Amino acid sequence: MNDSEHEFGLCLTHDVDRPYKTWAHALFYTALEQNPSHLTALRPAANPYWQFERIARLEDDLGVRSAFYFLSEPSLSSKSPAQLRDWNEWVQLLFRYDLTRPELAEVMWELADGGWEVGLHGSYASYDDRERLAHEKGRIEQTLGEKISGGRQHYLNLDPPESWRHHRAIGLDYDASLGADTYGFQHGYDVRRPFEDEFAVFPLTFMETDLPDPGESFEEAWAVCTDLLEEAAANDAVMTVLWHPRYFASEEFPGHTRLYRRLIETAEEMGAWVGSPGAYYERYLSGDDERERARATDG
Repeated sequence: MNDSEHEFGLCLTHDVDRPYKTWAHALFYTALEQNPSHLTALRPAANPYWQFERIARLEDDLGVRSAFYFLSEPSLSSKSPAQLRDWNEWVQLLFRYDLTRPELAEVMWELADGGWEVGLHGSYASYDDRERLAHEKGRIEQTLGEKISGGRQHYLNLDPPESWRHHRAIGLDYDASLGADTYGFQHGYDVRRPFEDEFAVFPLTFMETDLPDPGESFEEAWAVCTDLLEEAAANDAVMTVLWHPRYFASEEFPGHTRLYRRLIETAEEMGAWVGSPGAYYERYLSGDDERERARATDG
């Protein structure tokens, strides 16, 4: 990352897939996993997946900020017959939420006002649909009242480099969708410049589900994190991680909050820069000198 002040970078991201756990979600998970504990979400006013305040408190306590990518999945009426023959499309409809709901608009404003990044979580089939992506970006910006700089595609759906051309064309500075089947630096140690211009790609190092379950094997999960932090430090890397907000619901996903906190604390102790991809972009990638250096490196 070429920063004399920091050993490496750690970018923190949260894909907001499911801010609500409704009765339909509880029944879906109970049937899918054969686990009746999900039915506790049927208690009045229970919503274990609304974890924004808890994440913000944790990160504020550690002096860091992250990115929250919000999803705007199309409604049933906008789905094509071909899409409605795809089971995954029905799953997306089950978990769909409305960005115009007052509580969601309010949490987006509060996050942005507090220094967190609010970005785009492109819907399931939007990765090859520029018009749809522009619409979803516009909905977030209209609600937020300001421009957004980047995001990540739902399910890491991607058709590179065409998807990135769409992202760049609608005015995004970066994308964070480039992932792999497991954890690690499969796509290199640095931010990528697919078009040798100002548009950037932050490869995903891991998401929480790539790790051993910290509720069952915390030390095993932590050993993977330790190895990745050490690899990042040894290679001046930009390490990007994804923790979905629902995994901070400790009753359902024990160990995840503890692991996330320890990851950040250890990275800071190792001298890492820690923040959101948007903040990293503004600090290290948006200047003309940095662009020229990036072009020279990519060439």
